[in-house]
Formats: sequence, C-alpha cells, structure tokens
Amino acid sequence: MPTGEIEIKVKTAELLNSCKKLPFEIKDFVKKTEALRLQYRYLDLRSFQMQRNLRLRSQMVMRMREYLCNLHGFIDIETPTLFKKTPGGAKEFLVPSREPGKFYSLPQSPQQFKQLLMIGGFDRYFQVARCYRDEGSRPDRQPEFTQIDIEMSFVDQTGIQQLIEGLLQYSWPSDRGAVALPFPSMTFAEALATYGTDKPDTRFGMKIIDISNVFRNTEIGFLQDALSKPQGTVKAICVPGGAKYLKRKDIESIRKFAVDHFNQEVLPVFLKTSINWNSPVAELIMEEQRLEFIRLMQVQEDDVILLTAGEHQKACSLLGKLRLECADLLEKKGVVLRDPALFSFLWVVDFPLFLPKEDNPRELESAHHPFTAPHPSDIHLLYTEPEKVRSQHYDLVLNGSEIGGGSIRIHNAELQHYVLATLLKEDVKLLSHLLQALDYGAPPHGGIALGLDRLMCLVTGSPSIRDVIAFPKSFRGHDLMSSAPDCVPPEDLKPYHIQVSWPADSESEKNSLNLHQES
Repeated sequence: MPTGEIEIKVKTAELLNSCKKLPFEIKDFVKKTEALRLQYRYLDLRSFQMQRNLRLRSQMVMRMREYLCNLHGFIDIETPTLFKKTPGGAKEFLVPSREPGKFYSLPQSPQQFKQLLMIGGFDRYFQVARCYRDEGSRPDRQPEFTQIDIEMSFVDQTGIQQLIEGLLQYSWPSDRGAVALPFPSMTFAEALATYGTDKPDTRFGMKIIDISNVFRNTEIGFLQDALSKPQGTVKAICVPGGAKYLKRKDIESIRKFAVDHFNQEVLPVFLKTSINWNSPVAELIMEEQRLEFIRLMQVQEDDVILLTAGEHQKACSLLGKLRLECADLLEKKGVVLRDPALFSFLWVVDFPLFLPKEDNPRELESAHHPFTAPHPSDIHLLYTEPEKVRSQHYDLVLNGSEIGGGSIRIHNAELQHYVLATLLKEDVKLLSHLLQALDYGAPPHGGIALGLDRLMCLVTGSPSIRDVIAFPKSFRGHDLMSSAPDCVPPEDLKPYHIQVSWPADSESEKNSLNLHQES
C-alpha cells in the first residue's frame, strides 16, 4: 500500500509466468494505431480506459436487469440465433445447413420472436440480445451488436416511453449527473424542419429558419425559381461568430460540400460583420430585406447566415448537415457549442409509415419495419393515400445519436397481411408463421430496443463504439486478432452442398489456399 502500513516478509518467490516484450506500452497516453490495438486486443484490454468502459457497461446492464426484472416484473427470455430470412430491413448473414439449398439467417433483431412471446402470454419480455447485420464497411457500425430488447402487451406509446425514461434514470452512472424526466418530445416533421435530421443534437442552437415569406416578391432569380416550384422554400441558419472564426477557405469548403453532396447552392450572407465576402446575389438580398432578415434570424455581431433555396426536405437536410459541419469547424477554433458533460435526450415521434423506394419511387417500403402499426388517426389513409400515413414508431435520441427505436405493433392478422402483400408487395409465405399466430387472439403490444454499444459509447465519452466492446470487428468487419473471417477447405464445405466461386482477381488467393492445404 502507498501508506506503508502493511509490510510483507518474503520467504520464497515463484515465477508463475514470464512476459515477453510488449508490442506497445499499456498506457493511455501512449498513441497506438487502432489496427495494432485490435490485433493485440487481449493486451489493449489491460488499459485503464478499456477496464473502466467494460466495468461500467457491466454495472449499467446489471442495474437495467434489476429495474426490469425485480421492479417491473419482466422475464428475461433468450431467443434463437439460427432463424430464417426476413423481408425488408438490413441485409442478413446466411448460415448454410446440411439440407441442399437451404440456409439459416442470423436475426437482425429478435423482432418476430418477441411478438410471438406476447401471443404466448409472456406479457413483459426483456433480453440483452445479440443481433447481426451484414452492412459491409460502414464506419462506427459492427456486424454483431447488442440490444436491450423489450416488448410489452397492453401498452401504448406513452407507457413504453415512461418505462425507458425510468430505466435510464435508474441505471445511469451517478458521476454523469442526474437524468431529468420526462424527456422532451418532437415530431419527425418538426425535427426535419428545425434541425434537418431525424436525430437532432439539441445541445446547441443554429436552428433552421424558414424565410420564404421574406422573399415572396423578390426580384432575385434563383429564389423566384425555388419558390415557384411545389414544396419550394427558402431556408437559412445563423452561424454564431462565423465571421470571426471561419476563414474564407472554410466558407468555400461549405459551399463545395453542398454542391458535391446535395447538388445544391448555399449562399453565405454577411450582415453585421467587419469583413465583406458577400457575393453580388448576397448584396442584392441585403439591399432588399436587410432589416427583416436581421429580425427573423436574430443576427448578432459577426454572425454569418447560410441560405439555401429548394424543395423543403432537401433544403432542410442540407442545412442540417451544414449545421453539424459548422459546429465542428467552430469547435476546432475553441468555441464550446456541444458540452461533452451534457446529456440531451429527445423522443422523436410520428414518423412516416412508408417511404418511396430509392430505385423505384412508385413503390413503397417500410420506413422502419413492416410490423409497425399505423397512427390511429391515419388508418383510413392506408387504403387511399398510404404514403401520407404516420406510424406509431418512436426513436430515442441522445446528443445527436439514435440510441433506441421502437413502435406499437400491428396485432391484427388481416391488417398485417394487407400491409405486407398489397402495400409492400412482400412474399407473405416468409411470414406465414407470424400471420397465423396473430390470428390466435394476439393482444395489442409494443416495444423498443436500445443500442447498448452506442449508449455506452456516449456515456463513457469514447470516440468509437469499438472502445466499449471487448472483442470488436474492424471497420471492414474483420477480427484482426484471429484473422476471421477465414478460408475453409473444400471438404468442410461438402456436407453443406456449397462451393466457392472464386473471382478472377482472387485466383492467387485460391492458389495460396491450395498450397496451404497440401502442406
């Protein structure tokens, strides 16, 4: 002990094991590449950061179990990992079986099983569930991840939200500050119009303002064109202190981002600033509507306005991205916009039930999954204008990241069949077991899943979800420690009646595999 109160008199010492030279020092301040950390993960786990993160994760999960099982009567039930392909949603991993041409699927969530448990009379189900999605190389996503999965019978949206708020308050670490209840709520339409995204970071302002009315009678060509089209609007955000902190190259990179990613112009307007980088169009705007502009946007000294015109959703999405880009730029200059110690929860509700398919806009796909119930006020629209139907889906957002999502489910077999077969044009045979089960007196039910990895990443302030998972995969979905996924000899594939069709550029890899087998 550092105090020296205890002394040990050594008689013998036995060396249990020796340690060879480490590939890196186990100290948090020593910079290591992530690839090296993942390759020697068993050593990286010794670091203070990984020890703290995984122990805190364990404590929070234990508190969640206590809250759900001991205080609210939930039952922890495990559901299968080997299942069958599900229509819609993310891509699933396939697992071959010994029956020719037949495959299992790894479930992307226990969605169907938890609905079947409600029909089976387990009216409060919970599971720390392993889920799988074959989403390829996506930053900060894992092919296998963990959800706190919850389903309840005879519940409405408010009931689920109150349960989750209580759950997070009960399990929240005491050194992270108190969780204030209830969480604020916002509709999907409000979130898009105000923040340009369905997962807004509400720790800072820079809200999108609709200034279409200011320019209804404008002489400026591109604003006239935008406003004359259906859903045409003029929108703007105010970047506080932008003229003071942003350089000309920053402004140019913002404009380039808008063109490259949205094929849309964004116009910087400098109103109350000592510098004047206004374009001729911006000068025209200032001459026309300077005072009204300043009043609507609440412009202060050195603020910069970013203005765009176009279709409502596209204009909002663009400014939503630029809002975050500008926040990053300002924080690099030392401006504190997003307090890392602040946890800002938000419910987003009233999502659309369907979205037009990207490859065929005339057809519909589920905005979330095909089991989500329509909003009671919009059920009549299902049969006439399904694209206008709102859903009973709700997302929980924390500091601009979605940490949970759920919905009230369709519990009527006839309605579920209509949504699947008529609206989504899915093969109902794939879900015949669920449709049949709904016919046996299914209770009204709903649920939610919290993404445990994402939640822990935010609670611990880690830069990546890989820092809160003991043995994560790399950006490309590889395990750098064990070199998984790996090749399998042809004789191991025979019982599954499958063989590998090697691409031309993988011929060398195939040859090296054959050499390996021969040796």
